[in-house]
Amino acid sequence: MLLLAGHEHRSAFRRERLDQGLRAVVADLRLAQASNFFVVKAASVVIDGARLASVLDADTDAPDEVVDSLWVVPRIGTLSPWASKALELLRAAGLAVASIEQGWRYVVPGFSALTAAVRAQVLAVLHDPMTQSVLLQRSQLAGIFQAQSPAALQIISLGAEPQQQLAAANRQLGLALSDDEIDYLADCYQRLGRDPSDAELMMFAQANSEHCRHKVFNANWVIDGALAERSLFAMIKTTHQRQPIGTLSAYHDNAAVIGTTAVARFYASAADRQWRACAEPVAIAIKCETHNHPTAIAPFAGASTGSGGEIRDEGATGRGAKPKAGLTGFTVSHLRIPGLPRPWEAARELPPRMASAFTIMRDAPLGAAAFNNEFGRPALCGYFRAFEHRQGALIRGYDKPIMLAGGLGNLHPDQVQKQKLQQGDAIIVLGGPAMLIGLGGGAASSLASGDSSAALDFASVQRDNPEMERRCQEVIDRCSALRADNPIVSVHDVGAGGLANAIPELLNDSAVGGVIDLRAI
Repeated sequence: MLLLAGHEHRSAFRRERLDQGLRAVVADLRLAQASNFFVVKAASVVIDGARLASVLDADTDAPDEVVDSLWVVPRIGTLSPWASKALELLRAAGLAVASIEQGWRYVVPGFSALTAAVRAQVLAVLHDPMTQSVLLQRSQLAGIFQAQSPAALQIISLGAEPQQQLAAANRQLGLALSDDEIDYLADCYQRLGRDPSDAELMMFAQANSEHCRHKVFNANWVIDGALAERSLFAMIKTTHQRQPIGTLSAYHDNAAVIGTTAVARFYASAADRQWRACAEPVAIAIKCETHNHPTAIAPFAGASTGSGGEIRDEGATGRGAKPKAGLTGFTVSHLRIPGLPRPWEAARELPPRMASAFTIMRDAPLGAAAFNNEFGRPALCGYFRAFEHRQGALIRGYDKPIMLAGGLGNLHPDQVQKQKLQQGDAIIVLGGPAMLIGLGGGAASSLASGDSSAALDFASVQRDNPEMERRCQEVIDRCSALRADNPIVSVHDVGAGGLANAIPELLNDSAVGGVIDLRAI
C-alpha cells in the first residue's frame, strides 16, 4: 500500500467555516492543518510512484504522523465516486493501480484531551458519517481496502402475534406502514405460510410509501359529513381535463410533456456520427417537485439531490429526454440569523433533529446550485420565502422546509410515449455502485416529523453524484438520437424509493414480471 501526502485542500472560506464549527463546540478550538492524502493499492509489484504522485498532484512521501490528527476517509466498505472515476483515468494513463481513495487529514490541537461527548461533536463538524469514516491512527489506513462480506437477510419471526411483530419491525426499520398495511402483510404471510425477510418489508415500504404512491393525495375526503367529489390530486388534474390543448402527456410519466416547437438541436447524427445542428421539432418536458424531508435533515445534500432527482425525472420522460434549464425554491420559518435578532422573531424551541432555517438557507441553495452546475444544467430562477405565525399557543411555520426543484427539457415528439416491455427485454441499471446511502428514503419522507430515529433520518438522505448522473444522461442522449432505432423501450429514474420502487414501476407499467439479481447490483 502506498500513502501519498497531498496539500492544503480547503479554500480560506471553507476552512473558516470549519473553524467556526469547531469554535461553536469549544471556544478556543481550531484547525492547525487541513490537507488531503491518497491511499493507493498497486496492481503489480512495481509502480511508478513518482509519475503517480505527479498525476495526483501529491508528494511521494507519506503524510507525517502528528499528535491530534484525524484521518477522514470514505466510509469503510464503500467505493467513493471519486475513486471510481480516478481509477479509470489512472489505468487509462498506464498506471498499474488496483484501488485508490482520497482522504483528508485534520490536525486539531487538544482533541485527545476532550471528553468523549465533545470529541463526538468535533467529529460531526469535520465529516459526514453517512459517507465518511474517521480514523484516529495512520496505521488504520491499511484497512481501507478490506473486502466486506455481504450481510445475510434477517428473517422477522411473526409467531402467534404477527401484527405486533410487524409493528415492531415497522418502528425499528422506519417503514412508515399504516395499521391497514400491517394487517395486509400479516394476512399475506399467513397465507404464504412463511415469515418475511427484512429486505421484503423494506421493499414493500418503499414501493407503497406516501412519497412514491401519494396515498393521502389520492384519498377520499369527508368534509362536514359529506364525501368530497374529488381527491386533492383529482382536483389538480381537472385543469388538464378541462383544457388539454397543447398537452402531449400529463400525470402518468416522470414529467409532463407539452406541445412541439421547431429548434436546431446540436448532437451527433446517427447516420455519420458527425456533430451538427439538426433542425427538427421537439416537445418540451416540464417538471416541479419537492424534496422537503431530506433538506430538513441535511440541507446541502438534501437540496442537491432534490435538484438531481428532478433532473433524472426529466431525463426519464418518455423514451429519453434531455434536461435543459432548472429552478429552485425555498420556504422556511423565521431565519433567526445569529447576531442579528429581529423583533418579530420570538425565541422558541426548535425541532432537535432538523436544521435551523438559517442553516437551511445557508447551505441548501449552495447544494442545489452545485448539483445543477456540476451536472451541466443552469438553474435560472427560483424563489425564497420565510414565514412563521403565532396565534395564541399555536405556531405555524416551515420548520420542515419546502425545497422546490423544477425544470424543463426537450425530447423527440415520436418518443413521448413509453412502449410496453416484451418477453426477453433486458432490465439495465445505469449508475454507480449501490451503497447503504439514502436507504429507506421513500418511507422516511412519509413519516411524520419526529416519528423516526435520528440515525434513520440521516441514513435516508441520498448523497449527490452529479458526474455519474451526467454519464447516465449521456447514454440516454445517445440512444434518443438514434430516433427510430432508439433501444430504450421504457425508462424510470431511481429516486427515494430506490430500486425497490423503480424496477417494480417499470415492470408494472407493462403488466409483466422480471428476474432481478440483487447481488449483481
